[in-house]
Amino acid sequence: MTILGIETSCDDTGIAVLDTTEGEKPDFRILSNVIASQIDVHQEYGGVFPSLAKREHIKNLPITLEKALGESGMQNARSRTVDAIAVTYGPGLSPCLWTGINFAKDLAKQWNVPLVPVNHMEGHLLVAFLGDENFQFSSSNFQKLFPAVALIVSGGHTQLMLVKDIGDYQLIGETRDDAAGECFDKTARILGLPYPGGPQIAAQAAAYKIQDTKYKIQLPRPMMHTKDYDFSFSGLKTAVLYDHKARPQEERESKEYIQEMAAEIQQSIIDVLLHKTMKAAQEFGAQSIILGGGVSANSELRHVFEVRLQTLDVPLLAPPKGLSTDNGAMIALAGYFTYKANSYEKNPEKIEATPNLRLA
Repeated sequence: MTILGIETSCDDTGIAVLDTTEGEKPDFRILSNVIASQIDVHQEYGGVFPSLAKREHIKNLPITLEKALGESGMQNARSRTVDAIAVTYGPGLSPCLWTGINFAKDLAKQWNVPLVPVNHMEGHLLVAFLGDENFQFSSSNFQKLFPAVALIVSGGHTQLMLVKDIGDYQLIGETRDDAAGECFDKTARILGLPYPGGPQIAAQAAAYKIQDTKYKIQLPRPMMHTKDYDFSFSGLKTAVLYDHKARPQEERESKEYIQEMAAEIQQSIIDVLLHKTMKAAQEFGAQSIILGGGVSANSELRHVFEVRLQTLDVPLLAPPKGLSTDNGAMIALAGYFTYKANSYEKNPEKIEATPNLRLA
């Protein structure tokens, strides 16, 4: 079975072709995974501007489709079809979601194939299973992994999910204000670093040498020890702003200050994410931990989780870094499981954008 995945929830236009081999142990091969980034378009705004994102999606979708089909070995959109099309219908920015949905509807009608609406967050969750080349999708393997605790962390979401099975999710905690990725972006902007902030903060933190501590920056770990599994990162952003404003201009613009502050921002966020996830894993008897979302590409976050889980003998599932950010392959994969479960709206005309769609 071959599935085309279309992702336009925010500012990346992603189209991928996923080939699946049926059976007790289905095998998945990503034949192509093309992403048209809009970073350069939105950088001057310090974030995504929805109307511009919609315009770019309209322009990029047909180009990205042709490229994805070409890389997969298919000649072009007019001479070859797939068995099904999966498209993100939420959560995300409404104008962006509708652009992808309408494009997918026209394509499904043209090719006369089923259109499968996919929850963007489920895509981020399931694509983590592709991170381990030794992992095979089978019922026996899944029994060993569930229940799992999944940390889905991105620019728009920070959620802890109890994963009982594919398609069976329970939300146990989420951010009450800023998401972790949003906090990275906002604090990077305070430090004068370009958008997107996550990679910029990580790069500055990586350059910091702990023995060179000069400014003795100490940021809070918000809600780290509360009894629930919720998060809050707006206070962390405010603490960075106050510290930054209190410094002389020469000091706050220095390389040393930016690196030390970036390292403390990153560590604060990681400490909270790790503590809450480990606490949930213990309470719910997790057999595995799943990382997903754009922030899961952060090398230090992965390293800290890997080190901690080695002592617990619990596997960590995380996507390859190239699949951490929004992409069509994760939508195609989630679309496959939704299609096999026969749990989707069969009439394409009834599929609508749902910006605030929940996973659980």
